[in-house]
Amino acid sequence: QAQLVESGGGLVQAGGSMRLSCRTSRTIFGIASMGWYRQAPASQRELVATITRGGSVDYADSVKGRFTISRDSAKNTVYLQMNSLKPEDTAVYYCNFVDGLSTQFWGQGTQVTVSS
Repeated sequence: QAQLVESGGGLVQAGGSMRLSCRTSRTIFGIASMGWYRQAPASQRELVATITRGGSVDYADSVKGRFTISRDSAKNTVYLQMNSLKPEDTAVYYCNFVDGLSTQFWGQGTQVTVSS
């Protein structure tokens, strides 16, 4: 099965920016959507942003206006540009691909820590 490889996490001060990337280890055909989720300690995993094959995007209310999801379909890569970061954005961020058969693929997660 294809694996998703994330990069770009780390430590940043509040108000700063960070960009996450996620690519597949091998081609996934018929990707229907790509997205980012996050999970903070003692919390459930929550949707951050998604982008569909048609280019429609959706964001959690908490990140609207600060985060931007984009993709390079030719490279099966999805990005998450995060600006104006807040301490409450601290979490492990996971990328997620869904193919045309609704099979989900998950990355291993990358830690994002925002210091106040």
